[in-house]
Amino acid sequence: MSDTLPKHVAIIMDGNGRWAKRKGKIRTFGHKAGVESVRASVRYARQKGIGVLTLFAFSSENWNRPAEEVGVLMDLFKLVLGNEVKRLHKNNVRLKVIGDTSRFDAKLVEKIRAAEALTAQNDALTLNIAANYGGRWDIVNAAQTLANEVAEGRLKAQDIDEQCFGQHTSLASLPELDLLIRTGGEQRISNFLLWQCAYAELYFTDTLWPDFDEEAFARAVENFSERQRRFGMTGEQVAS
Repeated sequence: MSDTLPKHVAIIMDGNGRWAKRKGKIRTFGHKAGVESVRASVRYARQKGIGVLTLFAFSSENWNRPAEEVGVLMDLFKLVLGNEVKRLHKNNVRLKVIGDTSRFDAKLVEKIRAAEALTAQNDALTLNIAANYGGRWDIVNAAQTLANEVAEGRLKAQDIDEQCFGQHTSLASLPELDLLIRTGGEQRISNFLLWQCAYAELYFTDTLWPDFDEEAFARAVENFSERQRRFGMTGEQVAS
């Protein structure tokens, strides 16, 4: 059994719209309420010594949502970046945004770069925000980068292995993903961290994201600690 905390946790933050609907509110009300759950998750990870927390904020498929909702999400992203970055910096948290930021407007990209620069040297927790991110995009992007390196003569095709490929993905140089949590009751990974999920433990909870607090996070981590991670070996090999 694992008696250690996961070094890297990722969360698919699902259920904001349903949470709002249950309260008779519009979907965007749930997105705004979910910001407090982000704060709670960062606090928990920071306090428990989890080194990396990756949050799925906006997928590449989310552009297909109603334009009004997308607009609110973009405005909320800007607001949160502006309001939270100083708090993150004060708590020694490094912020990194992963995904294709080319589709964001210049003001949002400027805020992202400023936040990343301010917190770049912090080392208590790395907080990755996946925005306009897709697991397939991540893999294709890495493959294109490697193909260019081969074409330019800087790399030989036969030298590309799993380690080399992984170093060209969005979470290169960070610890392997240990635990993937999805809130909201759905049991799928929705094109999130496809490469990184290879040996991650998956944890699904019916708790809607705005209700996901430190206690809910602790339950997920406790469940993780009770699992035997075999990585292709037998249970007897791991236990010995």
